[in-house]
Amino acid sequence: MNIIESIREKDKTAFSFEILPPIKGKGTKALFETVERLSAFNPKYINITTHRSEYIYKEQADNSYKRERIQRRPGTIGVAAALQNRFGLPTVPHVLCSGYSVFDTEQILLDLQYLGIDNILILRGDKAPDARSFKAEKDGFAHAIDLQKYVNSYNQGFFADGNKMDTNDGAPFYYGVACYPEKHGEAPNLAQDIYWFKEKIKNGASYGVTQLFYDNQKYFDFVKLCREEGINVPIIPGIKPLTKIKQLYALPRVFGIDIPDEFVRKLVNAKTDKEVEKIGIDWCVKQCQELIEFGVPSIHFYSMGQAHDVCEVAKQIYK
Repeated sequence: MNIIESIREKDKTAFSFEILPPIKGKGTKALFETVERLSAFNPKYINITTHRSEYIYKEQADNSYKRERIQRRPGTIGVAAALQNRFGLPTVPHVLCSGYSVFDTEQILLDLQYLGIDNILILRGDKAPDARSFKAEKDGFAHAIDLQKYVNSYNQGFFADGNKMDTNDGAPFYYGVACYPEKHGEAPNLAQDIYWFKEKIKNGASYGVTQLFYDNQKYFDFVKLCREEGINVPIIPGIKPLTKIKQLYALPRVFGIDIPDEFVRKLVNAKTDKEVEKIGIDWCVKQCQELIEFGVPSIHFYSMGQAHDVCEVAKQIYK
């Protein structure tokens, strides 16, 4: 089932969250414990991030360096299948342009279809860590909308090389896309960003999930602008409790977001880490209460591998 249909069945604001696959070699124990704790709040689905491979330089015996490609967090498909099987919840793996060719993507879609996973989140993804700007892989996709068009073609029964499938008896893929209340970092302005969001919806996306934010007014204004442009799909707010003082400086840099001055003043005046955590959770609870009053269909939490802070918020919101 399209997860949006599932969300619309609820008589109250739905709950969902995103997790990261474990770092290579770390195992799944901590991951399953995180999902177990968050499952207490009746999530409608779980997002699983995908991480592109990257290059490292490994010193050789002759003191030269060999360039090798590694992937620190593999296993998105396996994790999605394991969680869906273990917890009986729909999983939504991310499918990226970044680091993948069209033929890589075809294999991903085939595997997901075999496993009965038919909801995905389509993203361009970040540039390679050693690159100055984003560059598509050879035979890959430069933009999320290009990847969408390929998924649409796959849903219609065509392989990446253009050949028709003998049969395509799996469920079609339903997908959402990202959107940015404070605009994407590479967009020249918010109007252009909304234009491309609208194009993604016209090309088949059934919902948008936002970049994290701490100023609800920016989300409210963004939704208003989108509705004025004829974008009528659900726009799900993405939320992350800020619970460490270093996040005050790291999150704006990494995600291109502003943090409200009132929130900043409270955080910088905190005397202990415990006080920072309480201020961050209280702010997040207030955000969620306002979003629910606004009528959002669902709130999506970026857990970043930690259950504690999201649980503390959910206990007060999803009683």
